[in-house]
Amino acid sequence: MISSTRKPLPTDSASILDLKEVRVHFPVGSDWMGRPKGLAHALNGIDLDVRGGETLGVVGESGCGKSTLAQLLMGLIKPTSGSLNWIYNDAHERSSNVQIVFQDPQSSLDPRLPIWKIITEPLFVQRSAPRGEMREIAAKVAEQVGIRTEYLERFPHQFSGGQRQRIAIARALSSNPDIIVLDEPTSALDISVQAQILNLLQELQRSRDLTYILISHNVSVVRHMADRVAVMYLGQIVELGRTAEVLERPRHPYTRLLLEAVPRLGAPLDNAQVAAPTELPGNRQLPTGCFFRDRCPLATTGCDKPQLLAAAAGAIGDNLVRCHLESVVG
Repeated sequence: MISSTRKPLPTDSASILDLKEVRVHFPVGSDWMGRPKGLAHALNGIDLDVRGGETLGVVGESGCGKSTLAQLLMGLIKPTSGSLNWIYNDAHERSSNVQIVFQDPQSSLDPRLPIWKIITEPLFVQRSAPRGEMREIAAKVAEQVGIRTEYLERFPHQFSGGQRQRIAIARALSSNPDIIVLDEPTSALDISVQAQILNLLQELQRSRDLTYILISHNVSVVRHMADRVAVMYLGQIVELGRTAEVLERPRHPYTRLLLEAVPRLGAPLDNAQVAAPTELPGNRQLPTGCFFRDRCPLATTGCDKPQLLAAAAGAIGDNLVRCHLESVVG
């Protein structure tokens, strides 16, 4: 059973990362001179703050830009425009440290390395600890995630899927990161193991004051884990706010469509919804105005203009929505 006893995050929690108008474009194809034939617009004006100690859920269809956002935070790609501003409590400048727990623990662990070397990979890359101390560090972190220290000389193939994911979590923890990106951390695991991993992540967050960005298609996981949730559509955030507010009282038409598509026991199939055009449009040529306009059942006058992420009308807290029909006018 998934634990639901996490401590509520204060509304005034300080931001540790601030994204402003972030765009990421990738060249597509090339002509005979090597010039790109076009651009794939992966992120299209992301405004987002990440608060210390929170779990920020990120949801949306495949192709909406979630993975690109994760790569951006990891420093694997650079923004085409916009800015990522890290905010530290100390006065000394330092490099940000973002680690990730991947979806598939089997493919994310090097099969040639013993567990203690896998756990301390970030420390080795960052050169942030003496080599002679790494096995001791690995032992301490392994114990925190439920891996016995006598197993540290074993290799990944000698562990179950749930144990491998615990090892991946230990690797992410070893360098004391500012943020841990959880990329579908339980979707490749057996149902019986998923709750154990989610409970472990919550326990570690409470004991170590961790900050998570949770990328998931599973609304139930987001509901249990996340303090806030960002809904992405075609490289934009269309709704952002407290998880209960967004999932129970969604403001944006796309958020409603996304939640209605989740199968529920005993709920009849809506034929009108199935027949509706539900495919995400391509990102080579972006729609004009509201990106969701051509799929939106509420499209009307004003939707042909670009929409801004603004305060949601009647929402509790600081919920934001990118829809002129649902945002505060003025």
